Amino acid sequence: MGPEAKLYQKLRKVSKDISWIRIENLSSLGTPDLLGYNTLGHFFTVELKVTKGNKVRFSPHQIAFHKTHPNNTFILVEALGQRSSKLFQYYLIPGSRIDKLVACGLSKLGACRLELAACSLKLQNLN
Repeated sequence: MGPEAKLYQKLRKVSKDISWIRIENLSSLGTPDLLGYNTLGHFFTVELKVTKGNKVRFSPHQIAFHKTHPNNTFILVEALGQRSSKLFQYYLIPGSRIDKLVACGLSKLGACRLELAACSLKLQNLN
């Protein structure tokens, strides 16, 4: 199982109130990894990324998707390595900020580090 698949399993475990659909799409490049539906009746997408450093890598198709669909799209990053703590190693970033994430990386983006459960709660409360 790859790192993003492991991240998905962890997210599913802490977000029981969100209905998740894992998207395996080879025909529409750049489509995010997950489609979520919360109990408030809202759909959203989540791109999963795992990184060992400050930089997060995206394909041009993934960047184009988030620029074209800036609302209700998110990027969930798990930061592994020396700088991450066991508790706060997750970043939930709106898709509309993908340009800044690509240009600046995690540390200069000003993204908040959260527990995975807090990321899930934020998605659950989208309206």
